[in-house]
Amino acid sequence: MKFVCAQNQLTTALSQVKNAVASRPNHVILANVLFVADAARQMLHLTAFDLNLAIEVSLTVEVLEPGLITIPARLLGDIVTKLPNQDVTVQVIEGENIVAIACGSGKYQLHGLPANDFPELPEIDADSQVIYLPVENLLAGLNGTLFASSTDDTKRILTGVHLSFAQQNLEFAATDGHRLAVVETLLDDTEITKSKENLAITIPARTLKELEKILSHYQELAIAVKFDQNQMIFEGTDQKLTSRLIDGSYPNYRQLLPKTFERQVTLERKLFIGALERVAVLADQKNNIVKLAVDPLNQEVSLAVDAPEIATGRESLPAQVSGDQLEIAFNVKYLLDGLKALPSNDISFQMNTATSPAVIIPIGELKMSYLIMPVQIRS
Repeated sequence: MKFVCAQNQLTTALSQVKNAVASRPNHVILANVLFVADAARQMLHLTAFDLNLAIEVSLTVEVLEPGLITIPARLLGDIVTKLPNQDVTVQVIEGENIVAIACGSGKYQLHGLPANDFPELPEIDADSQVIYLPVENLLAGLNGTLFASSTDDTKRILTGVHLSFAQQNLEFAATDGHRLAVVETLLDDTEITKSKENLAITIPARTLKELEKILSHYQELAIAVKFDQNQMIFEGTDQKLTSRLIDGSYPNYRQLLPKTFERQVTLERKLFIGALERVAVLADQKNNIVKLAVDPLNQEVSLAVDAPEIATGRESLPAQVSGDQLEIAFNVKYLLDGLKALPSNDISFQMNTATSPAVIIPIGELKMSYLIMPVQIRS
């Protein structure tokens, strides 16, 4: 195998696949990236696979000799990143698993492993569903839910984002048990093909974070999504993401969302975020709790943090308030996470009591609901 490509091109490709390289591999080969040089198409294919997530990237290069080998990902990335911005020549020494790298005045040799040892990627069933999803809808759903997924591996089903599709409605949901984010997006008939039945799957948040990175620089309007009961593939022009799905039944999150609310507060989102960030400096010194006082008489909302042995802080914001006054407390980080994910200028903060779930929704924008549980505090 021998190919020539630009240093920045190879650096970008390695950075795109690196997060699918196993950090603590059970087998040495999982710490490597598979290189396949295709002389007929003058293409180089890079694949990383940790047995749960696979990322494949294809790029146009000058292939002088076809071939394939696996190369240690971290070591190769560290070397290539620091090479001068010139053409890089990569060659496998015939009869050996030695990879020679030349760029400018630098020459390096790395020990690779045979490509035959690299695990095969899971295959999607021949009769699997194929959906073409708009990138705009996918990004909206991911931006609005990923942050609320759990990082607790003992609650495995909650470490993913639940996707459901029925009657042209694609819904994203994520919860960690303390908050819940739901985004609904409406699709056109032309955006879905070969869909045989309703879709209901849970995809690891880790996978979707990688997808979000890909889509943020994606040039096409839609991406092909293939899936069966065990795994799914997101396939673009020159990138492919393969992931195992999470087994199990996702919680019935719809029943958590209250149907009616006794109090509703309309606020300017950025003003609310700014005030929260200021009082969060004090909240971080104690218990991360911020108290909200809803005042219908003066049409305002007050934020307060009490840490008497350190400091106290208070902010007041103009608001449109309907319903009776209320004092309620929240984890300030959870509040900020949700508000930053909302796309609108104004938000509606809907509440019932100091101990029941509150819901924040954007006004006049994406159909999104962010449920957050209040914190019970002693007077």
